Amino acid sequence: MRRTARAPERGHVTTVTPAKPVRSSGRRNGVPHPIDVQVGKRIRARRLLLGMNQQTLAAALDLTFQQVQKYELGANRVSASRLSAIADVLGVPVSFFFAETAPDRDTRMERPETIKLVRHYYTIPDARVRKQLLQIVKAVAESSERRVPERARKRA
Repeated sequence: MRRTARAPERGHVTTVTPAKPVRSSGRRNGVPHPIDVQVGKRIRARRLLLGMNQQTLAAALDLTFQQVQKYELGANRVSASRLSAIADVLGVPVSFFFAETAPDRDTRMERPETIKLVRHYYTIPDARVRKQLLQIVKAVAESSERRVPERARKRA
């Protein structure tokens, strides 16, 4: 970018070139790197699975909850030492955050309702009751699957 400026004492025009190009938000295009986003999603999923809020995780790491939010969104990169500390607090190995996933993976496991369901399921102390609940859920799901084709035929 070139600007023209008038030198007041001589009345002639000079050109001024800025020293550095301006970048948005410290990154080339201001968009988080996909790996930063993936790591953030894995942090969030594990935190929610444990029933932990952002404030609790932040306190354990001596951070603000806003910083945890930025990590989870991928807006801020997590350093190696910080990721190691996060892994310790969440009780997983660092490799957990980089698990290879297929591009067509099932994202239902990352939904808040799924995480809540799993978390509450494992709070049931009696293994027999958990198994019975699982059987009920399976029966309802199978019943719903059988009804879907019938509905589709009625609409046609």
